[in-house]
Amino acid sequence: MSDILRIAIQTKGRLNEESEELIRECGIKLTIGKRQLLSPAKNFPVEILYLRDDDIPETVADGVADVGIVGENEMLEKEKNVLLVKRLGFSKCRLSLAIPKGETYNGVEWFEGKTVATSYPVILQKFFKQKKVNSAVHVINGSVEIAPGIGLADGIFDIVSSGGTLVSNGLKEVEVVTPSEAVLIATPNLSPAKQAILDELIFRIESVECSKGKKYIMLNAPNSKLPLICEMLPGMKSPTVMPLAESGWSSVHSVIEEKFFWENISKLKALGAEGILVLPIEKMIM
Repeated sequence: MSDILRIAIQTKGRLNEESEELIRECGIKLTIGKRQLLSPAKNFPVEILYLRDDDIPETVADGVADVGIVGENEMLEKEKNVLLVKRLGFSKCRLSLAIPKGETYNGVEWFEGKTVATSYPVILQKFFKQKKVNSAVHVINGSVEIAPGIGLADGIFDIVSSGGTLVSNGLKEVEVVTPSEAVLIATPNLSPAKQAILDELIFRIESVECSKGKKYIMLNAPNSKLPLICEMLPGMKSPTVMPLAESGWSSVHSVIEEKFFWENISKLKALGAEGILVLPIEKMIM
């Protein structure tokens, strides 16, 4: 098993779904069965270990799993000896302080002498120590947002995504302590064989990431307009330009940012571009 890289991911939930999607996009086929805790890949030397998210940092630190995909919030809270290998850019959220919406907030000093409910006491206590605020921290596992409403705490410190849960519980977000996203962590001192597998996995992940938000565009254009069109479509280095059978015309191939898609398409048409074809990009190797 020394040449198999074991990856720990969350058993269920949004982070599980996005982690499995990333693995599939990297061309890795898993054998997933019901209640299966260990899933070997069919075509790549990895196996997936399914765990609770708060168990992943310790499992990776102990070497039971070689790497893990986990929320940055859990990595920071557990303070285990792991290496942050790569930020993955999904499952983004933030760890924030929130108070009842009727309260007036003029700064972090509001929490002086108050009680704050949280599932992340380590991160919160570090923050209060840095800000020189003395506050009692009440540890709750789950349903933190109800604590002020039942008189258990004056405010809360919890994960916030859209903020809808806070609003529905009569709370308002007042202080962002730290952003969080899915991260790839690893146990220190991987063997050379496992490090090579991890390097290949990171290469595949980066190829998938590079393709996000981009489209491959092909069009026919009059040669007289090529300088202006190429200026609009820089591509990875420069557009590919190939002459057409029809004299005075060329085919132009390039990559375009999706967010500028419609704006550029209109400009290209105005320059005389024809037969514009836009395709999704699955992978991009830099």
